[in-house]
Amino acid sequence: MDINLIGKSALVCGASQGIGKACALELALLGASVTLFSRNAVRLNAVMQSLDTGADQQHQVLVADFTDPNQVNAVISQHIDEGNNYQILINNTGGPAPGPAHSADVQAFIDAFNLHLVCNQYLLQALLPGMRSSGYGRIINVISTSVKQPIPGLGVSNTIRGAVASWAKTLASELGPDGITVNNVLPGATATGRLDAIIAGKAKKQGISIEQVTENEKAQIPLRRFASPAEFAAVAAFLATPAAGYVTGINVPVDGGRTTCL
Repeated sequence: MDINLIGKSALVCGASQGIGKACALELALLGASVTLFSRNAVRLNAVMQSLDTGADQQHQVLVADFTDPNQVNAVISQHIDEGNNYQILINNTGGPAPGPAHSADVQAFIDAFNLHLVCNQYLLQALLPGMRSSGYGRIINVISTSVKQPIPGLGVSNTIRGAVASWAKTLASELGPDGITVNNVLPGATATGRLDAIIAGKAKKQGISIEQVTENEKAQIPLRRFASPAEFAAVAAFLATPAAGYVTGINVPVDGGRTTCL
């Protein structure tokens, strides 16, 4: 099975921690040159120091705040103009704040749309010429199992994640003739800082301990545990490899079986 990424370049968003960091580590392990992209330069540089580095690998850092799509567009446009090209794009950005959809402020939907879909579109348009010219393209979106089954209490997130999933499915049809694949990877409960914050919030709201909430959450997962970020990254990285060249336009849950629909 060909999972060699030597000679390939990958842009990984949200790479300063959690799932994004894990994806960057895995892609570098497979031989890719990785550019880490988020708003925290200090964390990004620390992550870059931990990446595997072979003779053909050159890792970089890009800094922009994804709440400002124009800033993201300016940074990536200049970077591409400087001669950088990519074959792999990992779209990954932190989710919107929790809460029901019916009471969410309209601005929350606009902000989330900008944070996810608009930034994704800018990155796609910047990287697409390089993918086409190299004859290799992998676009992988880290979204949510809510595209299969809405998650209670995440009204804005459910809405925007669904928009990104439809965007990706459309792109898979449009870009297939170029040999470019587009897929979504859907994390379930993964041991990250975001999950810790969600559990702490539930514990406070329900008036029970963090330990009890943790056990309740694990009880809803057939595998009875949370994923490690590395387990998620392994799936995303596979989709970036030549071995996954005939896989496109799909949603892949990495959730321990928690999603109840097919």
